[in-house]
Amino acid sequence: MTIAVCPGSFDPLTLGHLDIVRRARSLFDEVILGVARNSSKSALLSAEQRVEIARAALAVSPGLEDVRVEIVPGLLVDFCRDAGAAAVVKGLRGGADFDAELPMALMNRHLVGVETVFVPGDPALAHVASSLVKDVARFGGPVDDLVPAGVGDLVRQALADRAGGASPAGEQTQQATPTTEGTGR
Repeated sequence: MTIAVCPGSFDPLTLGHLDIVRRARSLFDEVILGVARNSSKSALLSAEQRVEIARAALAVSPGLEDVRVEIVPGLLVDFCRDAGAAAVVKGLRGGADFDAELPMALMNRHLVGVETVFVPGDPALAHVASSLVKDVARFGGPVDDLVPAGVGDLVRQALADRAGGASPAGEQTQQATPTTEGTGR
């Protein structure tokens, strides 16, 4: 049985993420969606919220009901080794994604021998990135057609909470500065 991990911060989960998970599921016997904590990003949603969102979206997505969702507590390679995963599956929207993902793929292979499979994203979703979803929502734009049902409301509420001074962990924080940088994963 071959197991693959689709890792990401999924802050928030988008239809582009679900596209990659769907295609990974067609290639591997088992797929785990690994919700990672990215130390270089300030998460809008807590890891627990991101897990709940992913589980709810997968439960109503035909063919994805058996995809497991777990938090990646540390290094992805340790998670993959513990899960018995043979591969990491990453979606690519374009060349910039490849440039960002290749060094990580090589490091993961160097550390534990896990291979990375790159799956080209659906061109119809190439513009969809978690960071852009947050930016559009932050300024009142429509995002519901970019994310699974109900996620747009959660993003808007989290942004409103953050503007009021609460972070995902309940700590006081300043309002996040809008950005269009990053891969949204």
